[in-house]
Amino acid sequence: MSWRWLSSGAKAAAAGIVFAGLSCAQAPEPKGAGLEPGTIPAHWITGGPDCAEVPKWQVHAYNPDFYIIRESGCTNYEKPFLYLFFGKERALLQDTGAGQTNVAEVVNGVIAEWLKRNGRTSIPLVVAHSHGHGDHISGDAQFKDKPDVTLVGLSVEATQKAFGIANWPADRGSIDLGGRVLDVIAIPGHQPFSVAFYDRRTGILLTGDTLYPGRLYVSDFPAFAASIQRLVDFTRDKPVAHIMGCHIEESNTPFLDYPVETRYQPQEHVLELSHAHLVELNEALKSMNGHAVRFALRDFTVWPK
Repeated sequence: MSWRWLSSGAKAAAAGIVFAGLSCAQAPEPKGAGLEPGTIPAHWITGGPDCAEVPKWQVHAYNPDFYIIRESGCTNYEKPFLYLFFGKERALLQDTGAGQTNVAEVVNGVIAEWLKRNGRTSIPLVVAHSHGHGDHISGDAQFKDKPDVTLVGLSVEATQKAFGIANWPADRGSIDLGGRVLDVIAIPGHQPFSVAFYDRRTGILLTGDTLYPGRLYVSDFPAFAASIQRLVDFTRDKPVAHIMGCHIEESNTPFLDYPVETRYQPQEHVLELSHAHLVELNEALKSMNGHAVRFALRDFTVWPK
């Protein structure tokens, strides 16, 4: 959180807000909160400086059952992140990338490695979406009508059906992958059927394009503000190890982002945010009193469209 322009009293009040959010969301004992640990690269491959030497995808195992996959900026300037979870009965892929890609080949390669390591011959795959914008669904056709693949449709109704969300957006849904439950929270505002996924095994909250280090494009401000409050309420009694979105647009210099269509980001921000960033965003939105304004915080910017 940026404290720079606050008075001493305001700093104390803000600190209390952040502390309250943290104390509710984290575990009472410093013993890992029962969560599966993992690793995150300090630096990701972006898109250069020499595209001839840059792989189309970077695949990182957070741990043996959860993978983070990033598309290269040399393939598409959006450089989105995809996420692949494995349970005992099913795997789930969030998003399929941007532009013309070989995403199915990459995902199938990761699945094949997982199957071999676990002495399995197959596992059904659910292909879901953080939301419906083109830079997150471009590879859908590569999974459509494939054996043992369920492709979630691109609508509120299809999302509700896939995750058992009775009343959109108030109710929560979930999907059980077999010994691994992902909670699904409706978070419209950036896009009508945006959702967040919370992995109970790792404590990772995936927030799509709703919260990440960059420009948070808001198309429906009341819905967006309500969605962030919904996430704060959901995480109030849950341990949050990391918040991960689908892009990095911010540099590692506070308040400085990379221009749109930047492919090579040698000094980019880390991918992971914390629960404190969610609380900070919620307080910033409240301060707008229902009127969306462009608002730069240290690690991201609220950007009404």
